[in-house]
Amino acid sequence: MRKGFSLLTAIIFMILIASLSALALSISALSVKQTSDTYLREQAELLLRSSTEYALLAISAHDIATNDNCLNTINAQYIPSTSATAIFDINISMHYIGTGLPVGNAKCQKFSESNISTTDSNVTVIIDTIVSTVTDNNISTEPIRLHRRTIQKP
Repeated sequence: MRKGFSLLTAIIFMILIASLSALALSISALSVKQTSDTYLREQAELLLRSSTEYALLAISAHDIATNDNCLNTINAQYIPSTSATAIFDINISMHYIGTGLPVGNAKCQKFSESNISTTDSNVTVIIDTIVSTVTDNNISTEPIRLHRRTIQKP
């Protein structure tokens, strides 16, 4: 009777230890996935801010009067190193509000000039920046797509 009882106790103890080990492994895998997803989201938020600043820099370097057109879109990809593949797609679109923009040019998408109440609002830019993970790259289990809209005076 004693040998059977100790064998049963050993089996229950082994099942208990295996269950605890499986639970610890599951929690560890979930923690690693959550940490990598948080890292990628923070990286996308930083790219969103810097892409908006880059768009402002590109607008300030682009002379509307000389070129007789406006800068509408900027498309880029974030590649972390020279040998790696792209992780994020960056799409920036710009819409201009103001008077004095080239009238006949289709590249200067502008809103109604009657909405401008002061001359300080002239040539204002609405910048839409979208950062999303590349669909071909399986970097994350869940896709990341962030959008930021800013109104700036270049």
